[in-house]
This record gives sequence, structure tokens and C-alpha cells, in this order.
Amino acid sequence: MSTVAAVSTPDAPGGIAVIRISGEDAVKVAERIFKPFNSEKISEMDGYTCAYGIAHDGGERIDDCILTIFRAPHSYTGENTAELSCHGGIYVTRKILRTILKNGAEPAQPGEFTKRAFLNGKLDLTQAEAVMEIISAKGERELKIAENLREGAVFRRAKKCSDILIKILGDLAAWADYPEEDIPAVDPDNLIRELTDVRNRLSSLVENYDCGRMLREGISTAIVGRPNVGKSTLFNCLSGCERSIVTDIAGTTRDVIEETVRLGDIVLRLSDTAGIHSTDDLIEGIGIDIAVKTAQSAELVIAVFDGSCPLTEDDFNLIKKIKDMNCVVVINKTDVKCVINDNFLKSYFIHIVYLSAKENEGTEKLKSEIENIFSISDASVNSVCAANERQKRCIECALECVDNSISALRSGELLDAVNIIIDEAEQHLLELTGERITNAVVDNVFSRFCVGK
Repeated sequence: MSTVAAVSTPDAPGGIAVIRISGEDAVKVAERIFKPFNSEKISEMDGYTCAYGIAHDGGERIDDCILTIFRAPHSYTGENTAELSCHGGIYVTRKILRTILKNGAEPAQPGEFTKRAFLNGKLDLTQAEAVMEIISAKGERELKIAENLREGAVFRRAKKCSDILIKILGDLAAWADYPEEDIPAVDPDNLIRELTDVRNRLSSLVENYDCGRMLREGISTAIVGRPNVGKSTLFNCLSGCERSIVTDIAGTTRDVIEETVRLGDIVLRLSDTAGIHSTDDLIEGIGIDIAVKTAQSAELVIAVFDGSCPLTEDDFNLIKKIKDMNCVVVINKTDVKCVINDNFLKSYFIHIVYLSAKENEGTEKLKSEIENIFSISDASVNSVCAANERQKRCIECALECVDNSISALRSGELLDAVNIIIDEAEQHLLELTGERITNAVVDNVFSRFCVGK
């Protein structure tokens, strides 16, 4: 593979920036553009050692830098790697990178360093995908899940299942290919027990997926209600800034406004929607239709009602639309006298919170109610689950094959047919870990990474 280079720190001013060079000629390229102050030969530097000097372009000084050398295979990528740490100015960083590219390196593509780590056997594919989960983690729980994945939790679970399937395939092959040898016949009941063990292990990976995904990506949440109940005020209160326009004029919000907010350890992908009510206004009606569709596709609905006045016809119509959804009812405006018929709401909804969005009071109760709904706990954080849809699809396909093989055994199918089904399950697990995967899939996985990682 060619020698590539990229800036591995954010493209923004900072204290330092790191430019990574990786490939067979990484040390040679570094030697062309870096001069140590102690006159040490870079080509003779051991791995895991540093040198202080200057980055230069044909002798013209660019910046003081620290060069760190990593020798193959003991580097992140498994290749010879050189990293230059320079002052974190955008211009100086780009100038050093241009000089590196001018002296023999090629620009790294998105995710190329981690892709090379995967191709060189430093990471399996599930661990490589976890790198982006670590980078994108927004809190302690998300980071713990990502670290669990990075340490190979999914790989170990898949490897255990794979080992059991390979043993079964070996037993079936030996029994079928060497009938003249004194090999014990394969016991279908024993096969079912072993396959059921695999099934349970794979099933838990799928069952924990949604909880893990919500912890990592956030819960898609729609704030709904009729006009002027305080939806936008609540949205701004949770967002911590004036994202939605708040007025006393009905229909101020006509489009969906989105923001990602954190309530403790929970991330909500909030959508502030148009007030849902009867209207003859064509444009407002389009906004209301979008609001209803947003609520229908959301994982959580926060339905806001005005506690300072009785329920209206629009409120009753809204209740009919959302009564079967995953919903938290917010009775807003508790800073004034509450006259709403909350007993009627309690007959339809379990999760009800009283708050004042205007005074920013009661959001802690809202957070607790949401935590109760989704049962997010430390146990959820420590559970092993698929990291993304690709992994989930591989596990589900393997699980389906295992289920089919169990059904085939119970119905008395020939073991040759069962063998084919089990082999297919094994292939899906190899695709999960990257041991059997196409170049197109690999390219797709790493194309989602940032340049420099």
C-alpha cells in the first residue's frame, strides 16, 4: 500500500496539531521534511521514540515540531508510522501537510488509517467501527458502550458462536465423509442443544441493539400540542437557547425545528412541531400534517397541554392521535392556577409531568420520567450489543439460519441439509467480524469516518 498522510486533529486552531504519516516509506518521508536538533538520524530511530526539531520545506523553516516514530507492526495501522506534533494553527498545519505530500506521501482518504489497521489485522471490523463510536460519544454512558465495543465485546461474542458452529460443522463433515471410520453418529438432540446456546447468545446482541442505539445516537422526540400551549418555550428551555420563536400568535411555528439536547445521561433528538389544530390555512395545514407524521415516526412524543385552561376540542383530537404512542404528557404553565382536567389525561396516559417551561421548573421530573420509560440503566451500558445496522443485519441473518437449522433438525431433515444452513450462519458471522467481506462493504464502512482517523 502507498504511504499516506493527513491531519489527525480537528481542523481548527488549538494548542497542538498532529499530522500522521503511515506506510512503508513513512520514515523516509519524515526524514525529508524534519530535522532533529540533536542531529540524530531519523532512519535509525527506534519505535516509540521521539525527536525535537523543525519541519522544513527544502531548508525553509516552517515550525518547531516533535516527531514520534512507530515501527511496523507495533503501530496503530500496523505499518511504519511517523507523527508530527506542531503548533495548532490552521495555516501552519496545512503547510506542513502540503510539504509532506510534496515529498512522497499521498492524501489519506476518510478512515484510511483505521482501514489499514483492519486490513493489517490490528482490529476486527467491529472494533474498527467502534473507533467512530468513541469519537462521536457525547457522554459517559455512550463512551462506555463505545469502549466496550472497541475492546472487542461483540467480536468475542461472535467468535464464541462461530467456534461452536465450526465444531458442529466439523462433526457433521467427519460423520458424512468418513462413514467407514469408527466415528460416533451425530446426535440431533445434542446438536439442538448446542445450536440453542448459539441462538441465545446471538439473540441478546439483537435485543440490546435499540437500547444501545438510543444511548449512542439519542432518542428521536417530537414535541406536540395545540398552538400556544408552550411547546416552543419548552423546546427552548430544554435546548438552553432561543431556537424556536415564541409569541402569543397562534401558528408561529409552521415547520419542524430540530435540536439535540442532553437531559442528564439521556440524549434527545428534539423536534419542535407546528401546533396541531383545525385550520383552513393551506400553509399552516401542511405544517400540521408534517407535525403529525413527525410524531408518528418518533420514538418518544412529548405532548404539551396548557394547565391554565380546560381541555379544548383540539386537545381531545390530539389525545386520539397520540394515545397509543410512546408518550410523556407535560401539563405546562404550573406557574399560574391549574384548571385542566388532569384526571381525564390520567385515564389515557401513564407518564404525566407538571412543569413551567417559562420559569424552567420541572425539567428534572421530565428527565426521570423519560428514564423510566426507556429503562436506561448501568446494566444497559454494560450489555453487549451490535453497534450499527450492518452488524445488526449480520447477526439477524445468522440468527435466522440457526433458527432454521433447529427447525430442520426437529422436523427430521437430512443432516446434509442442516449442514448447509449452519454453514450459511457461519458465513454471516464471518461477515460481521470482517473475516469474510467484500471490498465494497469495507469501503462503505470506512467512508463514514473522518479524514485523519
